[in-house]
Amino acid sequence: MFSLTGAEISHFLLAMGCLLAMAHLLGFIAERMFIPRVIGEVAAGLVLGPTLLGHFFPDAFKWLFLGFPTEDKLFGLLYQFGLLMLMFCSGLKFQTRFNKEDAKITSALVIGATIPAFIVGWVAADFFNITPYLGSANNALAMKIIIAISIAVTSIPVISKIFNDLGIMHTRFAKIVIACAGIHDVLLWVALGFATAIASQKGVFTVGTALTSVGISLGFIFCTLLLGYLLFKRLTIVKQNLLFRSSNLGYFLFIMFMLASLAGSLKVETIFGALLAGIIAKVALPNPVSERLEQSVSNISFSWFIPIYFATVGLQLDLVRHFNPWFFLTYLLFATLTQTAAVYFTSRIMKQDRFTSFNLGLAINDRGGPGIVLSSVAYTTGIINQEFFAILVMLALVTSWIPGTWLRIVVTKGWRLMPGDENIVPQRRNDDKIKTITKSTTS
Repeated sequence: MFSLTGAEISHFLLAMGCLLAMAHLLGFIAERMFIPRVIGEVAAGLVLGPTLLGHFFPDAFKWLFLGFPTEDKLFGLLYQFGLLMLMFCSGLKFQTRFNKEDAKITSALVIGATIPAFIVGWVAADFFNITPYLGSANNALAMKIIIAISIAVTSIPVISKIFNDLGIMHTRFAKIVIACAGIHDVLLWVALGFATAIASQKGVFTVGTALTSVGISLGFIFCTLLLGYLLFKRLTIVKQNLLFRSSNLGYFLFIMFMLASLAGSLKVETIFGALLAGIIAKVALPNPVSERLEQSVSNISFSWFIPIYFATVGLQLDLVRHFNPWFFLTYLLFATLTQTAAVYFTSRIMKQDRFTSFNLGLAINDRGGPGIVLSSVAYTTGIINQEFFAILVMLALVTSWIPGTWLRIVVTKGWRLMPGDENIVPQRRNDDKIKTITKSTTS
């Protein structure tokens, strides 16, 4: 009970170690090429998965990742942990302090970037022949919702990473984009919960089903944020909280797991619980505590769980046999133009200049982590098949690449991101300081 043989443990550690090392190596190379690290981490799964290793050396791939009956389940468990940690970290990036003007712009962008893009995606699903891409649930309505979300979704983790890498996290531009992405994604996760709910009911859809699913999701969000805020505020930093005193990180991980478990019990996606746990911690705790928590969570998450998660996404892709490049290019252009145009025109309505509006449009078009989460959840629940799963993952990767490259050009050239960010001085990360120290000690 609760045990593996020594040979199975040894084999799993070998496979996991190879995947983790490849994820960090290709992630490092991607960053040196000014590409978001997540692209390199997914590429690790492509290299060691069916796309390359499995295509040219199928026996080696099967031996490494399917070497004993439960090995795939162990990777599945790590995959789920990585997904939860990614959403928890995303919640910790949530922005809460705004002046009146920034709040007004953020609210307008949330509405303007969500509703038009979602509607266009929904309508476009009727023009695409989606039948060949339906998953085992065989639910066209659920897939239409997934398509609409894929057009409108934005990434907190990747765009935050881009801002950190460029040293512009302190700018007005970064604060507005991250806040917009956070609120944006919470709304879209409600739609995702609805899609998975109707998919699980094998095509049975009624108004009651819709109201129940959306009501449970919204009720869970509202109650969790309200009660969580009050409890975190009153019970976290007190002498009687022995769990917090014994381990700050352990306490918050416990809260995250409990909320994720509760979400799953209510048939709301478990990622909701992890995301809300991060948001509550960010909003309710004093800044020094939330920043220390974010640093602690980031250390363990971005060194192990999250790279394994993204690499495992790559392991599930077979771009040789299950990928249509022409359909992908069409879908990429459609999704990018729709989302960017929605943000651009909303920004112009808010009286922002053309260059600012273009910057906002490209930044909010970044689908990154949430785009991959969307594809993962839709695939595992049978809404989409492997071909469309590959399309959505590649869409998330390419739309992460575009803003990363463009914003680097803007910062390097010294151009203004938006009014209020004139003559900004990039603030480099601690990693850069460590690299500088390392170079000085080795020279």
